[in-house]
Amino acid sequence: MQGKILIVDAIATNRIVLKVKLRKAFYDVSYATGMVEAVKAVRSDLPDLVICAFALPDGGAAALRRALATHVSTDHIPVIAIGQQEDAAERMTALEAGVHDVLSQPVDETLLLGRVRSLIRAHNTTAEWRMREDTCRALGLAEPEVEFEEQCRCVLVGSDTPKLQKFAAHLRPVLRAKLVLSSTATLMREITIDALPDVFVLVLPKDCNAAMEDLRLISTLRANASAHHTGVIVLQTTPDAGLGAHALDLGADDLMTYGFDAAELALRIKAVMRRKRMGEQLRASVRTGLQAAVFDPLTGLYNRRYAMPHLERISDHARKTGRTFAVMVADLDHFKQINDAYGHSSGDAVLVEVANRLRGSLRSSDMVARIGGEEFLMIMPATDLAESQKAALRICGDISAKPFVVPGSAAAISVTVSIGMAIGGSRSRPEEVQLENGLSLLEEADSALYAAKGRGRNQVNLGRPAA
Repeated sequence: MQGKILIVDAIATNRIVLKVKLRKAFYDVSYATGMVEAVKAVRSDLPDLVICAFALPDGGAAALRRALATHVSTDHIPVIAIGQQEDAAERMTALEAGVHDVLSQPVDETLLLGRVRSLIRAHNTTAEWRMREDTCRALGLAEPEVEFEEQCRCVLVGSDTPKLQKFAAHLRPVLRAKLVLSSTATLMREITIDALPDVFVLVLPKDCNAAMEDLRLISTLRANASAHHTGVIVLQTTPDAGLGAHALDLGADDLMTYGFDAAELALRIKAVMRRKRMGEQLRASVRTGLQAAVFDPLTGLYNRRYAMPHLERISDHARKTGRTFAVMVADLDHFKQINDAYGHSSGDAVLVEVANRLRGSLRSSDMVARIGGEEFLMIMPATDLAESQKAALRICGDISAKPFVVPGSAAAISVTVSIGMAIGGSRSRPEEVQLENGLSLLEEADSALYAAKGRGRNQVNLGRPAA
């Protein structure tokens, strides 16, 4: 499944229509008929996204979002509100409560699915960093939270300079920010890392071809590691569901589909800033708190002290959400022979390069740790069997395909790795899910590793639970 979505609506027809659209896109869908029922469902099942009717018999989308914000386990779950064409004041009330977007019925399916993909992607990234920070706190290494800064640097980007000037004049009284105007071409040509703002507001022209050209800015930013977390809001002067969905899929943080409104844009900029600051704080907390205590000094990977509690947190999260995850244990083949033949400095060089190749083979949300001399642990959250097998085979190929250049050897040497793998969190075997924990999955993967060694090495073996 692509993710878990809770639909909250008292009208059965609305629930059914949404459920069909989302199930067709392979989402795991559940529903509630009112706010009280929805709060209970969210706290017990932790969905990736809530789609809520603008009004409910016992509340509404704004009230539901405020209720979720009162609990640390649910405050970051995104909410989309859907309703009839509401007035501007009601729309602003929902956005001020923390609702991520308000869509009017009938909802365009392309735009809805684009918004769903974008919010679930952002939610999963945030959830992974939150789990890492929780691990830091459990180890007594996390830093206290700090207040977010209100001041921000914002660039309005577009091809119509007079229109940008007009927008800026209306925006300045309602937003405490340094506003700068620019064209897309200028930014693509001249922007530097030192000059990156906090948020870009990309104002799209009416012409579809010109708008598609301007959207290249998002791809450029997301491809640059230093600019990867810069906020991007896309503002459409003419509604275009397909173009809006494309902008979100490229990596835009937010989308305004109904043209410019100073108060709403200011609110969306502040929301993007809050999420940006929170992400920066979570990443900084993990980096600072863990750097000395739980990183392997040779490879720069996490060490066993960090990996084991993190594995338990991933396992616990999977039990609550029903999302599968992969545990892989990799061990270098015949590593002792490398040390004996070329010396320990050569062995260390191999370990460092293996660590680099492992990082390059996995996603940023995956965790790689060195848990023994030449043994590595990899955890892939929200991953099914097919995805994890493909990743494991890719790792074997990345290690064996290119020989290692090491001191003590005139010629590059060949290195291979064996991998044992286990899948946790699957609801296909609920009786085992209740009993499994991180340690049992690690043992399962470890047994699979030894089986891979026995079958000739340089291969992947999937562990199977005991009957």
